[in-house]
Amino acid sequence: MKKIFIIAFLIGITFSSCEDFEGWNVDDKNPSEVPAGYLITSSQRDLALRMTSTSVNYNIFKLFAQYWTETQYTDEVNYDLTGRDIGGNFFLYLYRDVLMDINEAKRIINEDQFIDATTKTNQLAVAEIMQVFVWHILVDTYGDIPYSEALQGVDNLLPVYDDDVAIYADLFARLDAALSQLSSGDSFGTADLLYNGDISQWKKFGNSIKLRMAVRTADFDSSRSSQLASQAVAAGVFTSSSDNAAFPFEVSPPNTNPVWTSLVQSGRNDFILANTFVDIITPLNDPRASVFMADNKDPYIGATYGVGSSYTDYTHIGDLWHTPDLEGILMSYDEVQFLLAEAVERNLISGDAEMYYNEGIKASIIYWGGSEGDADTYLAQTSVAYNTAGSSWKEVIGNQKYIALYGRGFEAWSSWRMLDYPNTMTRPAISGEPVPRRYIYGNDDADVNGANYEAASAAMGGDLKSSRVFWDIVGVGN
Repeated sequence: MKKIFIIAFLIGITFSSCEDFEGWNVDDKNPSEVPAGYLITSSQRDLALRMTSTSVNYNIFKLFAQYWTETQYTDEVNYDLTGRDIGGNFFLYLYRDVLMDINEAKRIINEDQFIDATTKTNQLAVAEIMQVFVWHILVDTYGDIPYSEALQGVDNLLPVYDDDVAIYADLFARLDAALSQLSSGDSFGTADLLYNGDISQWKKFGNSIKLRMAVRTADFDSSRSSQLASQAVAAGVFTSSSDNAAFPFEVSPPNTNPVWTSLVQSGRNDFILANTFVDIITPLNDPRASVFMADNKDPYIGATYGVGSSYTDYTHIGDLWHTPDLEGILMSYDEVQFLLAEAVERNLISGDAEMYYNEGIKASIIYWGGSEGDADTYLAQTSVAYNTAGSSWKEVIGNQKYIALYGRGFEAWSSWRMLDYPNTMTRPAISGEPVPRRYIYGNDDADVNGANYEAASAAMGGDLKSSRVFWDIVGVGN
């Protein structure tokens, strides 16, 4: 420690003695500060990569949702989160690569004296909506997390873990403030790869996030959730698939869809369809089946989840997931329709749950290449129709929402925690563990930030995969 202080002192002397030469080595044509727009582009790309990826180093949500299973290596399908420090890596990437970049973009925008007031306000509001979205993902993944003291760098290397209930309450307030600040005019333009700077789209996205979060909290605080959901719907959520928050991956590395990277570029055969998904979709004559699953087996055969299986003996992942520029969906219109159906059934808003349910299915089928006729035929089946497809609205909505969310592991896993459907999730034979309710914290957290880690762990009922985020109520759903 003494050596560190001595070095720092000497460096300080060096810089102070050279202050008269400040600026001599500055290249005016190559600015040392990255423009805010570049940081927004980078943060959107990193967010899409982290949420879309199937890398076993940080994102195993597709495996949590039991869409896919592993062939040779089965640690992750048996919920081993410590071997690769999955919880620590996902946490790091979202804080460092996304939230910090957005924070830096905000600082640059605030200090920019040449940008007009409207554009500045819009840019800050868009950046805030992006951050709220990321924060809610982190809460939904871990529960209590560093929040009020986070992102302070060397000013605070040991942040407290805030209560997840309190964080959500603050996120709602921040989201409302950001939405109220959006007005017609410019924002980030083409640097915004989600919406090309379109403020009207950001309003819809922000309100759709609010709806999702309101439905999440319905079992915890129905009255407040009703107020929030009603506000979101009145202000305007997604109205078509053209509103989707979808990242445009490209055909050439390094900006390809990370699933293509894992399935094609890597040359590996690590993933195949799990029986838990195949056994749900196959009996329904679903027009999306041929998109979601390859035709290497007729009929489709899902491998037993959690057990090593031969790649050649089971149904492969659909061809579309082997294309490099498949867009990465962060939130979609069909998801919003299912959320509206849930909100009606939970008495959060008024409306026709069956109508929303039908529209969610129809939008999903059309998005994946089907027609309205395909959707009508599908919905006409008693095994799909709203009034006959299950014994409860949670079963009916849960099963079809799960199919519509195929490939979007995080949201499918979160929906399952809310609805307890599909109820076919299995315990893998090797570990015998149930599907985790949360990611555990990183492997090093207890050593690096011990006192705060211990407090958070105690508040969560232990840093366990079976502990629950505040909205995942015991006895409600699962």
